[in-house]
Amino acid sequence: MSGLLALLDDVAAIAKTAAASVDDVATMAAKAGSKTAGIIIDDAAVTPKYVAGLDASRELPIIWKITRASLFNKLVILLPIALLLNAFAPWMIAYLLMLGGAYLCFEGAEKVYHVLVPHPHEKVEADLDVGNPAQLEETRVKGAIKTDFILSAEIMTITLSAIPAANFWFESATLAVVAVAVTLVVYGSVALIVKMDDLGLWLVARQGSETSQAFGRGLVKGMPYLMKALSIIGMAAMLWVGGNIILHGLEVTHIWAAPYEVIHGFAKDIAGGNGFLEWAVTAFLDGIAGLLIGLALIPLATRIFAPLWGKLGLA
Repeated sequence: MSGLLALLDDVAAIAKTAAASVDDVATMAAKAGSKTAGIIIDDAAVTPKYVAGLDASRELPIIWKITRASLFNKLVILLPIALLLNAFAPWMIAYLLMLGGAYLCFEGAEKVYHVLVPHPHEKVEADLDVGNPAQLEETRVKGAIKTDFILSAEIMTITLSAIPAANFWFESATLAVVAVAVTLVVYGSVALIVKMDDLGLWLVARQGSETSQAFGRGLVKGMPYLMKALSIIGMAAMLWVGGNIILHGLEVTHIWAAPYEVIHGFAKDIAGGNGFLEWAVTAFLDGIAGLLIGLALIPLATRIFAPLWGKLGLA
């Protein structure tokens, strides 16, 4: 009897340890995932454009295709690469983060540049020509998956850098939880966004109560404004996150610590102990830095890298 009690006690201890480990993974996944907020917002803001101009019945299937590819990118390709880098070349993580931050700065600054200096873009004009719907859908999905891979790489790298040194299984589980959660949040939100106007039209057409019809009309009229707001928020998030990543990376790699230290010192002086104000000032200045970095990268990317990618068939 005493042996059975001892066995039950051991089982209970193992169960408690397992439960604590699961709780630790969930807690760390939530903390690490919060670091990727800017990229998540931008991803959710960018993705709806890939179903624009296509038949409404194809919107959800297209989003599901991108979702499956995104999970594959994160779990099958990027997660093992991230773990290998962390195990054998952890010094590379800061530089990869800065490379991803530069991409975010470039993307955000290019959007600002297009607003300030409107001009036609050959790829954009071609994308507006629906032509063959099946071919367009295939092209759109490929473009979305390519963009998702870059953003997913940044998300996984940021997550890995936010996880304290731990064992292989803890890091793997945390990365996997963040990968799945972020993907479901992003593409679940996208699915809701692209179907909001359809829901509004359905509420208007069903001839229900005046309240439901008014709500439906509000959805239809409000969606363009929501998409515009998401685009602006995503652009600002890219500049803020990208600028912060680069400045912090320059500081931790001891390449050039001054910008990071000056911004944080200035924010503390302005805030006077107010945590939110300190964050807001820091984020604003990081965004300005990100915009300047991105604007400097535009000629480099458009005149050197874009033609090179085209020759290699990667564009």
